[in-house]
Amino acid sequence: MGSSLCILCRGGPRRLCGLTYCPVVVAAKSSLTLSRVSQRLSSTTPPSAFVGWVGYPNVVVAAGLPPEVGDTSLYDLPEKWLEVPLDDVIRFRLTLVRGGRNVSVLDVGNPFVDQLREISLSVKPVDVEAEFEKRPRPDVLLDENSPPMGPLAIVRRLRTGSSPYIVREVEKVYEDRDLKARDAILYLYRSAIPVSTITRILSLGSLGLWRYRRLVPTRWAITAVDSTISESLIKQLLDKPVLSEYRLYSLSRSGNLFVGIVLPTRWMFEWIEAWFPGSTWNIYGSDVAIEGDWELTPRRTTYPSIGGCYYASRLAAAEFLASIGRQAGVVLYREIYPSFNIPVGVWFVREMVRQLFKTPFRKYESLKELLEDIRGLTKVSLEVVIAKSRILTLLTKGKRLVSRVPPD
Repeated sequence: MGSSLCILCRGGPRRLCGLTYCPVVVAAKSSLTLSRVSQRLSSTTPPSAFVGWVGYPNVVVAAGLPPEVGDTSLYDLPEKWLEVPLDDVIRFRLTLVRGGRNVSVLDVGNPFVDQLREISLSVKPVDVEAEFEKRPRPDVLLDENSPPMGPLAIVRRLRTGSSPYIVREVEKVYEDRDLKARDAILYLYRSAIPVSTITRILSLGSLGLWRYRRLVPTRWAITAVDSTISESLIKQLLDKPVLSEYRLYSLSRSGNLFVGIVLPTRWMFEWIEAWFPGSTWNIYGSDVAIEGDWELTPRRTTYPSIGGCYYASRLAAAEFLASIGRQAGVVLYREIYPSFNIPVGVWFVREMVRQLFKTPFRKYESLKELLEDIRGLTKVSLEVVIAKSRILTLLTKGKRLVSRVPPD
């Protein structure tokens, strides 16, 4: 990217570099905001918390501290992030100071962990005063599963200036020492607690049988919550009537194309990603890299090769089918273009697929008709898409796929 493009564009809406966000503006605003952070910080945490995985079982546990006070709830609420420009999401996440300490995941009774846990149980922002051992050092956390976070600083003291607001449903699962983590997750979800909030609560060791409670690295907690909820929804779907039509959904945003193919079959699911050269995980490639995974049952026995995006997309697909009271096969296909070249976390997939199924759809009487319409949507050829899809390959060959309910 030549500097002349930046001079001509100057962070304007034209985006001459082709990126979906302006790295110059994001860096400048983030640096300016963080320049005001010293060894003491008055903050209102959204609330936000982070548990690392490097060095497990000895990890970093930290509060996410914005360099501002007031209503900071948007800093840690992915369910709302599609409503704001990607520039803003990246900017406010990179200014979120990780104020933490190194602890063992088993040390759930550590006073600092107790303090963070109480904050994490809140569903409203909490005022805090943080004193760091040293001024936060420049550092950025970029992860394929977790949202970006800013600099890390070891906390010497952390004081809360307002009481956490803990709703009855959250207090119930925390106080219940005999409630399994899976049942607690599902109870909170059915109580309309956001998935991101459930993940934070699980990560801080607040759910499950008392003697087994421990800190859960954030990236693992995200997958655990997505997997647990979607598995429960899918098992319920297997008792629903099968959808009677083929449907095609599509949505383009932020240098991504999402395509949803809904099939009049028993439950089956597939997630496929096509990373173009220059995109996040194919920066140095010269060809489009296409990967995916699939299932015919609601319970996988192996971790999907494609990673946490699989479970995030599966959750959104299962929610959609539950909302219409039908079961069906779902093939989700995503193209990621060079303008999208920064890891933002699996929240983006979950929320984009949720949005995908709110868009108008096209109905078809046959799979052949549906597939022909995909030719005008994707940059990858239809033949390659079909070849990379296990489910579409089998269906176009006339194979009969039967979904089975696994034993408990």
